[in-house]
Amino acid sequence: MRLKYKFLFKNFPGVFLIKLVPAISFSIIFFYSFLAIFAYYIIPQNTSMSNEIELSLANKPPGFNIDYIYLYNQNIEKSFFDKLINGENPKYKKIPISKIEESYTRIYYYDYSDTNFLNKKKIEKKDLKLNNQKNYIHKQTFFLGTDKFGRDLLSRIILGSRLSLSAGFFSVVISLFIGLFFGLVAGYYGGKIDLLTQWLINVVWSIPTLLLVISISLVLGKGYWQLFLSIGLTMWVEVARVTRGEVLKIKEKTFIIAIQSLGFSDFRIIIKHILPNIFNPILIISIANFATAILLESGLSFLGLGLPPPSPSWGTIIKNHYLYLLIDNPFSAIFPGLCIVLIVISFMSLGNYLRDFFDVKK
Repeated sequence: MRLKYKFLFKNFPGVFLIKLVPAISFSIIFFYSFLAIFAYYIIPQNTSMSNEIELSLANKPPGFNIDYIYLYNQNIEKSFFDKLINGENPKYKKIPISKIEESYTRIYYYDYSDTNFLNKKKIEKKDLKLNNQKNYIHKQTFFLGTDKFGRDLLSRIILGSRLSLSAGFFSVVISLFIGLFFGLVAGYYGGKIDLLTQWLINVVWSIPTLLLVISISLVLGKGYWQLFLSIGLTMWVEVARVTRGEVLKIKEKTFIIAIQSLGFSDFRIIIKHILPNIFNPILIISIANFATAILLESGLSFLGLGLPPPSPSWGTIIKNHYLYLLIDNPFSAIFPGLCIVLIVISFMSLGNYLRDFFDVKK
């Protein structure tokens, strides 16, 4: 006991960090999930896909701010859930300005431009009064800057978390359905069914994952469900292999043999008695597959095979801006890259912790 406390005292920082890592990982995943669900109620540009293109504001650095003139548009109110999923209808037409002058009846403004050429325009104040507009000048700060189309990078990155986590979730669900089916059937019945399943697993496993995903996505085309399905169809083999191995061990247990002797159906035995006993390894492999799915989705989007524009995928944002790493605005590619690294490391760390936690030998 004394040696144990001496070891803990000497290695306190390392031991403390090891205990802290799963809590940090879970907190990061929870934070990403919260942002993904309530993205349109958080982001500054909360229109659909945050696709407010303004080329005069392209590639601005973090912290850039500008004045807008807000002109009222006809706005159709959305329900809470409609806005939660699809975003807000644009309530105002926003005009970026560099200078403004007012008279008694009119407002003169100059469009924002990086050039010295200024285009003077006017607005009648009576038009603003008809729409009950009192404050028509608003300042907006782009905390992470803008992309090459002048869209708010912070809004696009937060929406990208929704796409990445959705790709991970649905791909894992698809891989679980397929992998559990093949693994449970092959492990429980054995014989020729097991040999055929092993052959199929080895064939699929012999194909490089990224190449298989690209092939399936080219066949299915671009779209949300096509992307989720193409990723899910490449990850089921690991689930099937782990499931088969666990079933082979459990079906020889005494309680399973006793249940079989009572005459219960195979379906009841598999679902009610075998499946709950292999939950832990399946959970661990699912968390690892979640991180893999996020990487595959970002990789496909970077190659132009993911979601079609203007979907704000992290991979698409990096693809559109990676050349700026060597020029004047590297942050537009660095920020989404950091988001990918952070969420993937969090899932992997959480998976490693759960693997050690459920290991009965330890």
